[in-house]
Amino acid sequence: MDQPTVGILHPGSMGAAVAACATTNAAEVLWCETGRSTASVERAARFGLTPVATLSELLDRSDIVISLCPPAAAEDLARDVAGHRFAGVYVEANAINPTRVQRIAALHEYGATVVDGGVVGSPPVGGKTPTLYLSGPADATELIEELFAGTAVRTAVLGTEIGKASALKLSYASFQKTSRVLVALAVGMAREHGVDQELIEVASRRTDSYLSEPEYVAKTAARAWRWGPELEEAADALEAAGLPPEMLRAAASTLARWHDVKDDGELTLTDALDRLAQP
Repeated sequence: MDQPTVGILHPGSMGAAVAACATTNAAEVLWCETGRSTASVERAARFGLTPVATLSELLDRSDIVISLCPPAAAEDLARDVAGHRFAGVYVEANAINPTRVQRIAALHEYGATVVDGGVVGSPPVGGKTPTLYLSGPADATELIEELFAGTAVRTAVLGTEIGKASALKLSYASFQKTSRVLVALAVGMAREHGVDQELIEVASRRTDSYLSEPEYVAKTAARAWRWGPELEEAADALEAAGLPPEMLRAAASTLARWHDVKDDGELTLTDALDRLAQP
């Protein structure tokens, strides 16, 4: 395919910026302006996207369609596209779980070629370079790699299995986003007792990410018998401060799955994860 025509559904802050990068190697990048907000119209114009009046027109003219919308709308949107018998490459790039992506692929079984996608990172503006992870049929993922070649959107292919890209996206997002919520709870609890600045000072002595140290999971499992009750105490403190305790109670419940490996210094990461999955 020489320069493909691309359709973007729907250009929010991430979608519009990703679509703008696609204009580098596309003949045209289309979006459907019907029913969209003034902010969307202005954003699409700013990023150089071409408006069309209807979804039908967008699908009729597009070789590749990229879906980047709120997760709740992903399946309905895919169903609409399938209903129009779109037969190009459909990139399901929303933050949805692998089972939902597989359902979407099934919707397009006799039509579009579905590529599973997951964007990790911030929108590609101001020097930011997110990675679009891809999984699906090799000829289709190759087209998407070519579409973003030389742009601020990096691509990485994880294989041919639909669901892999979404699994990676959600695995990473679950840590990153939950971590931010935990920060809010920790600082909120400390502030209630006037020690929030001291908390930040303590934390500033360590700046790397626990996610890069998975081997520590086995040590966590071995200490779960102590950590669980400690988190229950912390949850009580949150509740007393009028802050939501549910996240820490859930963490304590997770730790309880390791109650029978108390102080086991021989436990491996594989053992710990197996016990977590099969209590």
